[in-house]
Amino acid sequence: MRAWSVVTPGPVEENGLRLVEKPVPVPGGDELLVKVRACGVCRTDLHVTEGDLPVHLAGVTPGHEVVGVVAGSGAGVVGFATGDRVGVAWLRRTDGVCGYCSRGAENLCTASRYTGWDADGGYAEYTTVPAAFAHRLPDGVDDVALAPMLCAGIIGYRALRRAALPPGGRLGLYGFGGSAHLCAQLALAEGATVHVMTRGAAARRLALGLGAASAQDAYAAPPEPLDSAILFAPVGDLVPVALRALDRGGTLSIAGIHLSDTPPLHYESDLFYEKQIRSVTSNTREDAREFLTLAARHGIHATTHTYPLTRADEALRDLKAGRFDGAAVLVNDL
Repeated sequence: MRAWSVVTPGPVEENGLRLVEKPVPVPGGDELLVKVRACGVCRTDLHVTEGDLPVHLAGVTPGHEVVGVVAGSGAGVVGFATGDRVGVAWLRRTDGVCGYCSRGAENLCTASRYTGWDADGGYAEYTTVPAAFAHRLPDGVDDVALAPMLCAGIIGYRALRRAALPPGGRLGLYGFGGSAHLCAQLALAEGATVHVMTRGAAARRLALGLGAASAQDAYAAPPEPLDSAILFAPVGDLVPVALRALDRGGTLSIAGIHLSDTPPLHYESDLFYEKQIRSVTSNTREDAREFLTLAARHGIHATTHTYPLTRADEALRDLKAGRFDGAAVLVNDL
């Protein structure tokens, strides 16, 4: 099969991500072989490609927002049939027995493994997934619309819950890409007032079109104090900016897997009055089930821009440069 491979981690403009020939993967005993139909483009794919995240698998194929159909399975798999449509997300495997897994925090499992980082992902004709971590997808929603839900949507959902937004609260979103524009829709559906701070004019227009109360530059102050904020942009300089925008008792949730260095925080102006910072680490399968249910209930939809899978490198360059609003999705043309 043809697949993209991170041959040399580094700036995506330097062509370290290359389209190569790889064997069609053989599913393990508890795994599904999935023929890829569509794969969302996540900022984490960019971090893997550029080496912001340490190499876990040399030559890895990125991609963890996969919509496809079952093309085969290991001997131990039950409950799936050839042709079933499934989703493959970031969290690939946990040990299932550690203290974290036992208390429902499988996202913190020290033995966790990830699609497109520890194992080849969806920038390819085929990928594999443990059957226990494959997601059943709702009918009536097309592949392209579903793909961003499988990481951008799920992580945005977990970040929103970590932000401890009170009912009817004031939420600030810093950065407004694939994850934030889905999170905003859920927050609005649940009665929040949403303010968006982001660098891109197109993203600000999208935010207002979705119902945000305001949209301004990433470093600008929102028009009112915030009860909660979520930092989606991987920019450490925005941490004190977001903290200063919080009202007393507010919470800042940091959604990304990678963040540039944070400048020194000043206790009185940034943290006093019981403000708090919470990080977000991956997600649980329960997060995914809850989000997909809520997305269907509230009609949450992704603004998507499609690229042929053969142009995955271009999609990542455009993501890095902020050339599109919403989310990019690769459609398999291999």
